[in-house]
Amino acid sequence: MLRRIDPGRVTALLAVLIVFGPCLKPHAQEQTELTPEYEATHDVVPYVPTPMKVAERMLELAKVTRNDVVYDLGSGDGRIVILAAQKFGAHAVGIELDPERYEKSSARIRELGLASRAKILHEDMFKANIHDATVVTLYLLTTVNEDIRPMLEKQLRPGTRVVSHDFPMIGWTPEKTEEIKVGDGSEHKIFLYVRP
Repeated sequence: MLRRIDPGRVTALLAVLIVFGPCLKPHAQEQTELTPEYEATHDVVPYVPTPMKVAERMLELAKVTRNDVVYDLGSGDGRIVILAAQKFGAHAVGIELDPERYEKSSARIRELGLASRAKILHEDMFKANIHDATVVTLYLLTTVNEDIRPMLEKQLRPGTRVVSHDFPMIGWTPEKTEEIKVGDGSEHKIFLYVRP
C-alpha cells in the first residue's frame, strides 16, 4: 500500500537540503584524509588489537625496563604504548597513521597522566625515525614485516629487541618463540628477535 506524501513536507525538506547541504561532509572525509600512504597501509594491515595478555607477555619477553625506549609500529588504540609506560616504566612511542586512532590513543595517554613517558606520533611507520628504539613491537602481517624489515635493519642498533605478534620476520632467526592462549580460547604466537 502506497502512502500519499505531503507536498508541503517535501518542499520543506528540499529547502533544508538546499540551504544546509553544502555544510554537510561525507562521513569518510570527516574521519580521515585519504592519502596514498593511508590507503596503502589500510589495505594490507587490518586493525585488530593485540589482546592485553599477549601485549603484556610481549613486553615481558623483551625484558622491558624503565631504561628502554619502546616503539609500537601501527599502535592502534595505544595499549602497548600505555602498558610499556604504565607497568614497565619505559619511554614508549606509538606510530599510528589512522587519524581517529591517533587522536583517541593520544587522548587516553593524556587522561592517564602518562604524557611524560608515552606519546603517539601520527605518521607512516615506513617513514618513521626509530633510531633510539631499544624495543620494537609489531602486530603486522608477514608480508608487511618483510616490507618493513629493511628499515628496521638500517635503523636499529645491535641488541635492539623486536617482538612480533603472530607473524614471523622472514629472514631473521628468533631468539625465542612462545605460544599463549587468551581468555576467548584463541592461541597467539610471539616471536622475539634481537638485532645482531
